[in-house]
Amino acid sequence: MIFWRYLVKPVVTNPFGGLVRRNYAQAILDKCASPPSKGLILGIYADEEDAFDTGTLTPAGAKYNEAQTNGRLLELVRLAGPIPKRGDVRIFYDLEPTFKAVAVCGLGSDCLGYDSAEKLDESKEAIRNAVASGCRELQKLETNFIYVEDMGHAESAAEGAHLGVWINQELKKPAKRKFVPHCQLHVDRGLPCDEDGWRIGIVKAEAQNLARQLQEMPSNLMTPTTFAQNVVQLLANSGVNVEVKVKSWAEAQGMTSFLAISKGSCQPPIFLELSYYGTSGKEKPIVLIGQGNTFDSGGICAKKCHALTHMRGDMSGAACVVATCRAIASLKLPVNIRGLIPLCEHMIGCNAIKPGDVVPVKNGKSIEVIDADREGPMMLVDALLYAEIFGPKYIVDVATSSEHVSDSFGQVCSAVYTNSEQLWQRIKNAGVHTGDRLWRLPLWDYFTKQVCSAEHVDVQNVGRGVGGESCCQAAFLREFLPCGQWMHIDAHNVMVTKGIDYPYLRAGMAGRPTRTLIEFIAQGVCKQTDLCVQKTAEKH
Repeated sequence: MIFWRYLVKPVVTNPFGGLVRRNYAQAILDKCASPPSKGLILGIYADEEDAFDTGTLTPAGAKYNEAQTNGRLLELVRLAGPIPKRGDVRIFYDLEPTFKAVAVCGLGSDCLGYDSAEKLDESKEAIRNAVASGCRELQKLETNFIYVEDMGHAESAAEGAHLGVWINQELKKPAKRKFVPHCQLHVDRGLPCDEDGWRIGIVKAEAQNLARQLQEMPSNLMTPTTFAQNVVQLLANSGVNVEVKVKSWAEAQGMTSFLAISKGSCQPPIFLELSYYGTSGKEKPIVLIGQGNTFDSGGICAKKCHALTHMRGDMSGAACVVATCRAIASLKLPVNIRGLIPLCEHMIGCNAIKPGDVVPVKNGKSIEVIDADREGPMMLVDALLYAEIFGPKYIVDVATSSEHVSDSFGQVCSAVYTNSEQLWQRIKNAGVHTGDRLWRLPLWDYFTKQVCSAEHVDVQNVGRGVGGESCCQAAFLREFLPCGQWMHIDAHNVMVTKGIDYPYLRAGMAGRPTRTLIEFIAQGVCKQTDLCVQKTAEKH
């Protein structure tokens, strides 16, 4: 009360100052008194190849149009010009008292679905793009609450909304930050509503946003130690246990390859072990391994300046594993998970690993360093060997191994290497569902010969042939695979996005393939009966 009295109290000695103070106080009171603004996101179908298609609103849109606006909304959409195409948005104001603005978003044809050539469910991707575009337009208006209809698939709508409005602005002055609205599902009691799907979509989107936030943090603020501290705080009370192992533990475990990469930095290496128990302790765990270079300078074989721009994100694999574990715990999936994350900086220093150095590792093999800037697979060697003690159901590692995958795929998909057809089919199907695609590359013996053909050592960290760098690095990792099913995801090319290829992701770190990894694990724990029911429903 003292504060408000001070604002409202006139100052007699300075009439201009008193007037300014009274006006300022009144502005604050007016702002506080105004109710929170609400916006609505609706969808519209139209055949983009048919210029005479006048558009069809989604069921929720059609009901709102008739019940709340007496048909005025659709009339205005048609008067405003061509029907919005996929991802296009039209904003309409003050149609009725509940919502100050209604965004009508183009979904394309209502016949969209799985495209076998594109390996993509185009309907779900159209929903993500449309909802993200609509939410961003309302975000510009500083709409407090955005209500999103499910567009026919609530999970995709939730992903589009929460991925689309996320902004990396944690380090900006609060007064300069952009407004971030609260997005929630628009529920019409007269229509079916998939609230569970919406909740699942939020969990997946927030997981990817968490990975993005970790990736974006500058390396001076995200050292191996601070990364570990952040993970402990993030996963507290989540159901995921975090064990922080220090350098002496790694030395006792004989993690020579991991420690060799860390030698050039003054920052001590950390090894994180995450564990989640969602089912019986007798059930074998899935082991997730994430590469955790909090900064990669290239070491003695230093990178050029332009190549260093995004190297704070060389811990993308670690960020993906942390976010995936939290999402799995939030969804309470009946599965056991072990997350193994080696964390260090790869820097130039007097102790840094050098070309020609040979590192003996725990399984008896020796590694020769040909190029110190090819440290990614060497980071994972000891984690792969350590995974054997858990008797894993299978192992998945996520790394940013080779920038050369960008030459082949651009930013459209991650590269996958696996010794299991079953794992490949599942991760491929997961990518179709999430829109975050993956493509399988070969693990042929040809590439093994490229890294194992030296007479004086067992393995070299660069292949002898021309090209095929990503394939050679996968073959390198396979030499240290303890046993069983394994999959390596090279996500270097999807680490960053320009904000164009995926409209629901702003320019910056992408957090991929977090949602696909979550979906991959979720599909694996679905009961066979559930799958049969789902397939039967899809046929009909």
